[in-house]
Amino acid sequence: MFTENPQGRGDFIILCDHASNKMPPEYDGLGLSEEDLASHIAWDPGALPVSRMLSEQLDAPLVWADVSRLVIDCNRDPEAEDLIVTASEDRPVPGNRDLPPEERQARLAHIHAPYHGAIESLIEQRLAAGLGCALVAVHSFTPVYRGQARPWQIGILFDSYRVLADRLIDALRKDVALTVGVNEPYSPADRVYYTLSRHGEQRGLPAVMIEIRNDEIAEDAGQKKWAERLAVIFQDAAGAGDLGRQA
Repeated sequence: MFTENPQGRGDFIILCDHASNKMPPEYDGLGLSEEDLASHIAWDPGALPVSRMLSEQLDAPLVWADVSRLVIDCNRDPEAEDLIVTASEDRPVPGNRDLPPEERQARLAHIHAPYHGAIESLIEQRLAAGLGCALVAVHSFTPVYRGQARPWQIGILFDSYRVLADRLIDALRKDVALTVGVNEPYSPADRVYYTLSRHGEQRGLPAVMIEIRNDEIAEDAGQKKWAERLAVIFQDAAGAGDLGRQA
């Protein structure tokens, strides 16, 4: 887990659950090939650079997980069946088979819990200081999933708090070249909203998840373009007083 720009004074906190495909040496790659570990099953390619640019442009703290989601998925409930997967898109993950309960608990204690503890601590500090705590989770998704092409360049995911999501959707749809997913390619019903539910919805804080198709942010130019486009929308939302804060 890493926290960058913790003293940021902007209204947002940027989160990147699947920032890294890092595989600690003790896991021996979980029995996967280098090609598998470089692919989207291990992480969200492009999400961390976009998150860092948003952090800079919005003067926002950034918290990101530095271990592959194949070791443990920080965006899943600790009780979820897919917290530690034994297969991803039909690719077996041998190192996660027949996992002893103590190993599951060790991964929770050493990776999952510190990540969420860092987010909780940051929120508490900012609320005490009267700073904004609108949460933005940045993810990326693959253009083709199980043989099905995904038409959206970007998806905006939200649950009960939708002011930020509506701001993003309305602004992005002004570009007729964009196909904007609304709770697509995932939604909270797919159990992919754990981090924002835990730290945003349950606290009454604004929250939104951004899913960018990873071919859009495979290179520096695309990452910069999307970060700048999104930062303008978030700045407008903050300026309009649309964020809301915990009472």
